[in-house]
Amino acid sequence: QVQLVESGGGLVQPGGSLRLSCAASGSIFSIDVMGWYRQAPGKQREWVANIISGGTTSYVDSVEGRFTISGDNAKNTVYLQMNSLKPEDTAVYYCNAVIVTTRGSYARNYWGKGTLVTVSS
Repeated sequence: QVQLVESGGGLVQPGGSLRLSCAASGSIFSIDVMGWYRQAPGKQREWVANIISGGTTSYVDSVEGRFTISGDNAKNTVYLQMNSLKPEDTAVYYCNAVIVTTRGSYARNYWGKGTLVTVSS
């Protein structure tokens, strides 16, 4: 079993910052990709950013330059530093990971339960 647990959401004023964390635990052989998605009220879930095992990062255009994704391999944890937050960043943020649980098995996609980020004055 694999679990992804997010933390760090909350209420912040426009222009403020938050740091999200996501820790993966359980039966983990290797982690290929970790990343973040978000779902705003009334909208579809969208990809935000990810980091692959070699350290390469990618971002959706709307957060490029404001958000930074990073990882701690020893802790199986990924972070999302969010700066210059805007009201349109308000959403439930979900952690996502592509994980191999045992040697020789296929990688599977896992999701956290989400953490709410509200940007409002």
